[in-house]
Amino acid sequence: MAISQYDESKCWTYVEGKWVQGNPPLMGPWSDASWLGSAIFDGSRAFEGVTPDLDMHCQRCERSALAFGLKPLKAGAIEELVRDGIKKFPKNTPLYLRPMFWAETNFLDPGPVETRYCISVYESAMPSTKGFSACLSPFRRPSLEYAPTDAKAACHYANSSRAVREAQGRGFDNAVLLDPLGKVSEFTTSNLFYARDGEVHTPIPNGTLLNGITRQRVIKLLRQAGIAVHERAVSWLEVLGAD
Repeated sequence: MAISQYDESKCWTYVEGKWVQGNPPLMGPWSDASWLGSAIFDGSRAFEGVTPDLDMHCQRCERSALAFGLKPLKAGAIEELVRDGIKKFPKNTPLYLRPMFWAETNFLDPGPVETRYCISVYESAMPSTKGFSACLSPFRRPSLEYAPTDAKAACHYANSSRAVREAQGRGFDNAVLLDPLGKVSEFTTSNLFYARDGEVHTPIPNGTLLNGITRQRVIKLLRQAGIAVHERAVSWLEVLGAD
């Protein structure tokens, strides 16, 4: 989510030990993250007075940073700062919550990596529930051998961006990406589910897609409602045959 989409007066960022309103500068031309892509983040929501699975998002943020060789705050400390940021907005304001960690120095060089971080909380309406169109992308998701797919890393979104742009150039809103073996992985920025004959199917996590926290919640809720959910390898033809 580009910060340019939002009113900077409705954004607060915790950086260098204090909360700053707006879109403060974070990196310079010599920051490793700005030119080598050594950044991770997480994103969750606050709306109608609730923060679904915030603890799990903060735990994943810590794990992602560790997978990158960074030295993050503990998940509990991240969550505490996020909740502090939420208090800066009127009750029930829809918010996007984004902690981020990055390497300032030594990401590729020998020596300890200098880790920096910020916590951004900004007003953001919930996405529309209206459907969208999607096509099969010519681009694919990498596996763990090729990219840090065990982390929610900023570097993955260059691939997502080119897939979206290519799809929109053909008149679609979004795209479905396959994994290196030709099976369905996910949409460009979200997990994929489809329904067939009253049952739900979704690609099984295989190292090319993030086993999303919202994905896990949706599966749990569906099963609690008595709906069968199948996590398995899915072909593009099966997606085309969805109800």
